[in-house]
Amino acid sequence: MKSGETMKKMKLFSLAWPIFIETALFMLLGMIDVLILSRYDGLAASAVGTANQAVSIVTIVFNIISAASAVMISQYLGAGRRRDASQTAALAIVLPLSFGILISAVFLLFRRPLLVLIGADGQLLDFAGQYLSIVGGTIFLQAMMTAVSVIIRSHGLTRITMYVCAGMNLFNTALDLVLVPRMGVAGAAIATCAGRLIGCVLLTVILFTKVEKPSVFRTLIPFPFGQLRMMLKVGIPSALETFLYNLSQLVITMIVLNCLSQNELIAKTYVQSITMLFYLCSLAVGQASQIMIGHLVGAGQADEAYRQGCRSHRAALAIMAITCTVGMWLREPLIGLFTDDPKVISLCTDILLLNCVLELGRTTNLVLIACMRGAGDVYYPAVCAIFSNWLISVLGSYLMAVVFGMGVYGMWIALAADECVRGILMLVRWRRGRWRSKRIVRSAASDGEKEISEFKAA
Repeated sequence: MKSGETMKKMKLFSLAWPIFIETALFMLLGMIDVLILSRYDGLAASAVGTANQAVSIVTIVFNIISAASAVMISQYLGAGRRRDASQTAALAIVLPLSFGILISAVFLLFRRPLLVLIGADGQLLDFAGQYLSIVGGTIFLQAMMTAVSVIIRSHGLTRITMYVCAGMNLFNTALDLVLVPRMGVAGAAIATCAGRLIGCVLLTVILFTKVEKPSVFRTLIPFPFGQLRMMLKVGIPSALETFLYNLSQLVITMIVLNCLSQNELIAKTYVQSITMLFYLCSLAVGQASQIMIGHLVGAGQADEAYRQGCRSHRAALAIMAITCTVGMWLREPLIGLFTDDPKVISLCTDILLLNCVLELGRTTNLVLIACMRGAGDVYYPAVCAIFSNWLISVLGSYLMAVVFGMGVYGMWIALAADECVRGILMLVRWRRGRWRSKRIVRSAASDGEKEISEFKAA
């Protein structure tokens, strides 16, 4: 598909709705594990959430490559540099798969020390270790699946990844229903891994039949060190922003774990699963906007990219308001899916009310940070994350939850403050247009298909 044809076909809604469904289904892979396990043992459900925190931290390597490849492929396609886009795609597959195998070995060998570091102990440690040995030990499947999905999406083919994710989710759910009653946590882990295996195989077949040819790996000989350096320049700051956020959440869990009651810990897990539905639309709008803005910036259309970012932000805020309203209206039935304990239900209801403020900031962050990534402005969000995640979110959670004894409520107030402060910083950055100077590549016409423009630091 030619770059010009791709850009003409790209519309925010047509890109966003398949991403929305795909992301919803992908999130449900973890949510279904928690939901089904909660019917048998609330502590086992919490253990899955704890284990998944460890997974989210060590997948930083995958995030570096996927974040960079999404930006670079989109801008290369917008600039008409198809061969460079293919070369980036080849790198985006080989590197995560290699590191994924290494990280899988780390999980198998050191899962219990990692979980102890988080703060898990007793039966929670046993459950989480069991889950992590299976899901973490096959994390290379997630690495491969993420890489291939990003490449396909960057070409505007978001419906394909949606269909694959739908099939994956149905398969995982069916296995959960069969295995969890018999095997508990291990059954949930096996179902998750089997679903990822199916998804990985299908996406790989699609990639090499609709987007690239298997011969794309020949572009790596001789090895493109220049592309690798560019990928690291773009990917490390992008992934650092996500990594710092996830790490801050992990540290917060470590800090407040001992001061939260078992009911608060269970309520925290359930609310985090429910609130995925609150910000799902914003996440989809952000990812679709990143693809569009990458193509526009690559083609030299910065003014249109700015207008598209503003439209995307307004659309996401409107959808967020509707979603939160409906979510609050249905909060008791939603919580009732997980538990019938009145104390846990009461805690969850109160937290969900606080979460509405948090979503205002989170929506702005998800959309505008994605827009800035698409434009190549990757350092600024990372710098803001260092300040806000640690000074406001982590320190604030400690003060509010532990020092002032506000427990899970104090933690949520600090999280909301973090999201809102960062949201304001992102909005100011986008409005001032400093991202315009961060374009990564020039068009084929201006540099003969080869020259990579100097990547300017923020």
